[in-house]
Amino acid sequence: MKVLIADKFPERYVKAIRDLGHDVVYEPGYKAADIAAKIGDAEIVVVRSTEVTAEAIKASTNLSLIIRAGAGTNNIDKKAASGAGIYVSNCPGTNSVAVAELAMGLICALDRRIVENATDLRAGRWNKAEYSKADGLLGKTLGVIGVGMIGKEVIARAQAFGLKVKAWSRSLTPEKAEALGVEYASTIAELVPSCDILSVHLAQTAETKGIISRDVIAAMKPGAMFINTARAGVVDQAALVEAVKAKKIRVGTDVFAGEPEGKDGAFADELGLLPGVYGTHHIGASTDQAQDAVATETVRIIKVYGETGRVENWVNKMKKTPARYQLVVRHYDKPGVLADVLAIIRETNVNAQEIGNLIFDGAQAACCAIQLDSELSADCLAKINALSGRVIHAAQVAIP
Repeated sequence: MKVLIADKFPERYVKAIRDLGHDVVYEPGYKAADIAAKIGDAEIVVVRSTEVTAEAIKASTNLSLIIRAGAGTNNIDKKAASGAGIYVSNCPGTNSVAVAELAMGLICALDRRIVENATDLRAGRWNKAEYSKADGLLGKTLGVIGVGMIGKEVIARAQAFGLKVKAWSRSLTPEKAEALGVEYASTIAELVPSCDILSVHLAQTAETKGIISRDVIAAMKPGAMFINTARAGVVDQAALVEAVKAKKIRVGTDVFAGEPEGKDGAFADELGLLPGVYGTHHIGASTDQAQDAVATETVRIIKVYGETGRVENWVNKMKKTPARYQLVVRHYDKPGVLADVLAIIRETNVNAQEIGNLIFDGAQAACCAIQLDSELSADCLAKINALSGRVIHAAQVAIP
């Protein structure tokens, strides 16, 4: 297969993909427009932060898999990929420790004003009286928004610092919170007002875009810290800018709404230019340890896909199809049986949406489950059961 790696990727892992027998084109300097212009007949595209746009997907002639060498996939047009039958995969959890380390680093830096300390020293100014003023972290309350792999790593490190931790996540339950040793919050609105520090660890999706809203930010304590090592789009950045100015909210952020597309360039995002804001260059996952872990997982995904056609960490699979009925067909394991069954279904204009076929021990018989968007008529079901010597028994059930 032809693999286009359109982002920075460790050379030894580029070699590992070539050693699998694939034709690798390595172009770490590509931007979104370059991918669209030069994707050609690549079957697999690998990116880190570079965008894979609808234009690139439309321009491809052979693309079947896009791999995000990282966790979040908001730089990939998943709607366009799904519409074209192209898999999108990622490497979840591989950079969790690196991002959690940066989040904790930003918290410590804000509390002790490390940036201003270093800046004054480099300018030849000694100001111990000013920089001796700091609250300290022990006993403060950290609110963690999003308790996935990164959120869990942050919780473990925060507890080691003596922080009290409260948490909210869509999947968090009181029982899970107790197991993590954190206080459970049923909503973000319940979590925010009591926290001295908020740290966000949510993927950006249609559901989470703007979830840290103006109302959420308004509920923060004056002078509280806000940490974002997730995605800029989960936060109402205009409201955050206002809060920095009006409520002296201190911000540590690795992500910005106005990030340059490339790896370098001019930066003019208002949030990153404000006093009281510590910004980093979207480098949360950029440690050697994390990049090795991400690259290892990327190679594994390509290996499995090349050898079996199976996609590991498939993110644009529909969680639940619109199917309302399931047809279960026990049949003899012979050529053409399923084709005959599907031909009968096609005559009724019923759509088969998911099909899974399992083989019994000995490879004499099999069982096929076919999810359907409508109920089959009794006549249709009778025709399937009448496939003598091919179908053992067929029955349909409604899907709850």
